[in-house]
Amino acid sequence: MPTTDPSSTNTARNILTGLRSIMASRGNAQVKLNKVVNTIAKAVSSEVCSIYLRRDGVLELFATRGLNAEAVHVTKLAMGEGLTGYIAKNVETLNLDEAASHPDFQYRPETGEEKFHSFAGVPIIRNQQAIGVLCAQHVEPRRYSEVEIEAFQTAAMVLSELITSAELVDDNLAEETASLDNGANRLSGLQLVKGKASGHAVFHQPRVKIEHTVAEDTEAERHRVYSAFDKMRDQIDQMTSQAEFGVGGEHEEVLETYKMFAYDEGWSRRINEAIDSGLTAEAAIERVQQHTRMRMRQIDDPLLAERMHDLEDLANRLLRIVSGQMGTAAKMGLRQDTILIARNLGPAELLEYDRRRLKGVVLEEGSLTAHVTIIARAMGIPILGQVKNIRQVVREDDHLLLNVDENVVFVRPGPAVVEGFEAQLELSQKKRAAYSELRDKEAITKDGIRIMVNINAGLRDDLALLNLTGADGIGLFRTEFQFLVAATMPGRAGQTRFYRDVLDAAGEKPVIFRTIDIGGDKPLPYFQTSDSREDNPAMGWRAIRIGLERDALMKVQARALIEAAAGRKLNVMFPMVAEPWEFDQAKAVFESQRAYLCGQKKRLPSQIRYGAMLEVPALAECLDLLADRLDFLSIGTNDLTQFLFAADRSNPKLAERFDWMSPAILRFLSRASENAARFEIPLGVCGEMGGRPLDALALLGLGIRNLSITPASVGPIKAMVRSLDLGQAKLEIAAILKEAPAEPRLRLEQWANQHNVDLD
Repeated sequence: MPTTDPSSTNTARNILTGLRSIMASRGNAQVKLNKVVNTIAKAVSSEVCSIYLRRDGVLELFATRGLNAEAVHVTKLAMGEGLTGYIAKNVETLNLDEAASHPDFQYRPETGEEKFHSFAGVPIIRNQQAIGVLCAQHVEPRRYSEVEIEAFQTAAMVLSELITSAELVDDNLAEETASLDNGANRLSGLQLVKGKASGHAVFHQPRVKIEHTVAEDTEAERHRVYSAFDKMRDQIDQMTSQAEFGVGGEHEEVLETYKMFAYDEGWSRRINEAIDSGLTAEAAIERVQQHTRMRMRQIDDPLLAERMHDLEDLANRLLRIVSGQMGTAAKMGLRQDTILIARNLGPAELLEYDRRRLKGVVLEEGSLTAHVTIIARAMGIPILGQVKNIRQVVREDDHLLLNVDENVVFVRPGPAVVEGFEAQLELSQKKRAAYSELRDKEAITKDGIRIMVNINAGLRDDLALLNLTGADGIGLFRTEFQFLVAATMPGRAGQTRFYRDVLDAAGEKPVIFRTIDIGGDKPLPYFQTSDSREDNPAMGWRAIRIGLERDALMKVQARALIEAAAGRKLNVMFPMVAEPWEFDQAKAVFESQRAYLCGQKKRLPSQIRYGAMLEVPALAECLDLLADRLDFLSIGTNDLTQFLFAADRSNPKLAERFDWMSPAILRFLSRASENAARFEIPLGVCGEMGGRPLDALALLGLGIRNLSITPASVGPIKAMVRSLDLGQAKLEIAAILKEAPAEPRLRLEQWANQHNVDLD
């Protein structure tokens, strides 16, 4: 790291030395604060230095040098009132050469501050909340230098320890903040998984709590930072080698910019300077970041504002490394009903959380077809994605109301918002009750067409939902979920028991087992799927490609499934088949295991039916070649959309770009449906498209009669089917295919409303 700026270091060190001496001296807190303002004022040659502390819901002048002494404990400001209140409310630094020019300026005559023009203030922060404000003023109109601002920030960090230990501020700041905001914060996002939830905010990667600010050994702290920087840079190098990392701007540009920040010598130098002044490694990183936030807010540039997020992410990462607090919230356990907040999540990461406590998820990124969204939908956990700036608005343990149905999350809601939310929740429960009445009723259209409505599953807990929803069966059992939740590779005996339990729970209802689909955004930490870095994992070494390469993995699963299905019908489906030979080789693996078990005199399934998922468009061109040996076909609309539009499903910039109701998708599905019918191949849909009433209506109009959807969607889909005249729907879908209107979704929705089709 480069050498430090002596003026900056010396100023901060002088203040820190003085504050350490004051903190160690005898006397009550008030006496110490009086000494503090004198020490800071002298160090930066400021005519005024004042400390405001938050107590009883307001900011109270606790100590001052330069203002009227009679104003101490008399001058009080509400949060957001005046410049001091502005700093506390927004947790933001101000540096003004003319205080009166700021729109939030308020003159308080009792302080005698009318003769002072310049103003600088920094928040005193504890656990991401402002517990007070440190201010400086000067007669002459001038902006305080960066050296002085950094010195104020250093002083504020040390003051937070003194103030907290002396119990000068309220203990219930979180509750107080909630009442002050009174539901004013409402954030919008993208609907990923519908639903409503109430809970307390928990960050997937919790923010580091800085407990100690003053260093005992400066050199030891410096070495801690050196080591943390090395580890962080190694992590960044590894991350930037993966294609799924980096969003916001052009891919390569973002990656390079992020890496540039990580290796920025100016950043590391400023942290080193802060350590030289006497701060701990954690406090030094946070002080530099506070100053960076202040400077970035002064620049009205959208590109730089976007990069602020990268800087924040890097600073948090460095803090976690240096503090050793690397675990996620899942590792620490959830103590209460929780709304999880994350930049993004992988499927395995979501599955680590306690399902009893996890009520909802808010993502800064996220997309409709990402696997984490699919898993959350299966778990019945609502997700709101694309929520920008949530880290700047939400604090740990804040009360949140998540209403994904309306694409919003309420932060620290007031009583009126809570009351309205509870009323909506009650209405939702009534709708669920109405859907439950359809549990024992078949999905038959008004003109007498029977539609099969199955559920997608993958976890043991999902099995109970088969009977609770009244579904016809399990149209997609994702066997990889068992692998994702395990710490090590599941053995054959464990797999056999699990698959047998699934079949036992299903009883007479059919179950389609999809062979393990890993790779892409479903990596197994204990299983290396590729020897080299993949530029595009979604289109890389995954699903059946791994199964055929690592045939031992498929053989174990095949034997487990065959043994589990003894005496019963076994339905096996291979994912991501692109060419006939892949299907043939996968089937051959199963047939070889059946032959082996037959030789061992093991009881075999009464029948094995083999199917494929139509996810890769190439397979649609080969259906005639497979017609004689393909027992069924199931369309996976999520990956199909990704491949058809060359749109990475994990990229949030593409999350809303391509619609399942687009003419391209509908025409492709229509042709696939016609070909399947021509070759007498039973066809279904097991993607997320089938779980949305309007989209499902389109699928039925295209000739598809078998849907496999999330358990939560069974009721709404049954209600839609039973209100539908399928003959009329087919005519409308045919017209849409022919005319290719600009907004096919809107047109079909209008048609459905005109014909009283239930889309709620």
